[in-house]
Amino acid sequence: MPASSSSSSATSSRLAQLAVARLAFRPFFLLASLFGIVSMLVWLGFWHGTIVLRPQGGLMFWHQHEMLFGFAAAVASGFLLTAVQNWTGLPSLKGGPLLGLVALWLAGRVLMAFPPGAASWLAAGVDLLFLPMVALVMARLVITAKRWQNLIFLPVLGLLVAANVGMHVGVLNGDALLIRQSAYLAVLLITLLMVVVGGRVIEMFTANRLGRPRVAPWPALATLTRGSTFAVVLAQGLIVLGVALPDSVMLLLLLAAALANTVSLSRWGGLHSGSEPLLWGLHGSYAFIPLGLAMWALSLLGVFRTELAVHALTIGAMATMMLAMMARVSLGHTGRPIRSLPGIGVALGMMLLAALIRSPLLAFFPQITHWTYTLSILLWCLAYGVFLFHYTVPLMSPRVDGQDG
Repeated sequence: MPASSSSSSATSSRLAQLAVARLAFRPFFLLASLFGIVSMLVWLGFWHGTIVLRPQGGLMFWHQHEMLFGFAAAVASGFLLTAVQNWTGLPSLKGGPLLGLVALWLAGRVLMAFPPGAASWLAAGVDLLFLPMVALVMARLVITAKRWQNLIFLPVLGLLVAANVGMHVGVLNGDALLIRQSAYLAVLLITLLMVVVGGRVIEMFTANRLGRPRVAPWPALATLTRGSTFAVVLAQGLIVLGVALPDSVMLLLLLAAALANTVSLSRWGGLHSGSEPLLWGLHGSYAFIPLGLAMWALSLLGVFRTELAVHALTIGAMATMMLAMMARVSLGHTGRPIRSLPGIGVALGMMLLAALIRSPLLAFFPQITHWTYTLSILLWCLAYGVFLFHYTVPLMSPRVDGQDG
């Protein structure tokens, strides 16, 4: 064997032994949490008149884009690339290839924050490579294992890439409407991911943890819940493409999805989860999905701004569910008992409070906008700071049971 090949093999073996590179949830949960805190502090500075960065597209665009395709994409990728190993029974990305994917994500964040002068296309190009690479890894494992039911995640990731393209094209062409509608599409796509994943696990986690019987399956309701949410995504996709969709159509689809998700959530036993933060955090975050969809419908009637509905989905549903899922996955996949660590309940409560004051409360009292923004940002940072306090060491250490992963 040539010396260079032997050296490369040895390097790959050493990288595979690094605890943080054993499964995707480890580096992506850590980096996403840290990135989220830093990004929100930069956003706080902006609202108080301090310009810390001059990023790609300006700070308004950067905030929208990076919370979706920096923070949320990293958490979702860490979860999906870890879960796909369980779904398929095949080893997922680890070692050098995983760290290479992490480096690609990091390069996108650096270039978006510090764009290389006139070559603004470079930041867009590097950023746009990340999600397709995640989708390719998932596709290879799902198709090899013939786990066809998990192919649902691939078109969602593909549409997320399309939404990201729309945001970048919008900023490069100075098209604010395209930026906004593409960002809305991304929010709804991540909402669809939460509906699919939440529908699979929240009721199961609740029944198993509390020792309660599982509810009888209702396939028609599950189909209606996913289908109506997907219909909202499809309608928003048509809007991004320039189709003049009547507001009444979008309004009816949003209300149907809100109702279906409400009925689904009501069957999962959330009222019995009050003593388990990792459970009520999931139920509470999922409740913001129908709330956000209903608020979106009301915004089409001119009741309040659509961005309030968007923040119900992004803070109340997305960021809170991600925190609850990361807290759970980071214990189970490092061989530790799944339990609520001290302060995690407080952290989840702070996220739900941040969502309440940033969305429904602000809808009723728009005059308190400035301090509402400040308080919600600080609550977010404290909540994710609690996560980093508890989980940084476990995520960077080998499994306590000696197994791989």
